[in-house]
Amino acid sequence: MQTAAQPFPYECDLAHSALVIIDMQRDFIEPGGFGESLGNNVALLEAIVPACQAVLHAWRTAGGLVVHTREAHAADLSDCPPAKRLRGNPTWRIGDVGPMGRILVAGEPGNQIIPALAPIEGEIVIDKPGKGAFYATGLHETLQQAGITHLVFMGVTTEVCVQTSMREANDRGYDCLLLEDCTESYFPHFKAATVEMLHAQGGIIGWTATSGSLLAALAPTR
Repeated sequence: MQTAAQPFPYECDLAHSALVIIDMQRDFIEPGGFGESLGNNVALLEAIVPACQAVLHAWRTAGGLVVHTREAHAADLSDCPPAKRLRGNPTWRIGDVGPMGRILVAGEPGNQIIPALAPIEGEIVIDKPGKGAFYATGLHETLQQAGITHLVFMGVTTEVCVQTSMREANDRGYDCLLLEDCTESYFPHFKAATVEMLHAQGGIIGWTATSGSLLAALAPTR
């Protein structure tokens, strides 16, 4: 399967590829959540949901493996160092009670993936205590057992958890593609810079493409 991409076409075999959806959680996407409490415009992130839905539907229809991640901490915050919890000056901090329950705590309402992209039976769901999907999660071992060599990324935010996860994956030998219209930042110029960085120098971290290009590549397998 070949997808038109930057800096050159991205090739992968669906049987050895996974769609990785980073942190499409209520606390980041919906009004009233943690992201908005930090003063961010969550409408920017909400805007990518239809494109993400289209890709997820097509990938499921084609029979591809799907991985969802959630940034989530234990209820006692034993996996949330002070350097993370005490950063900045938000209305609420990680572990505090907000409108959607305790902020970024596993099992709380706001920590769940938005209904439009909710996991279905058989899909992998990873709770991660850090920015990257591979830190303290066992995701690499799970992907290895499934024979996965290529990863297609979408989710939020582009310059933080998505970029961190892509760089971690690159260091572990995965060929990675980021779908540009299926990722977003609260700061659009951060997204633009990240996309450029990832595919610079001949794809130093990976490839980037539009969701339309991937959907076109998937079409013959549907």
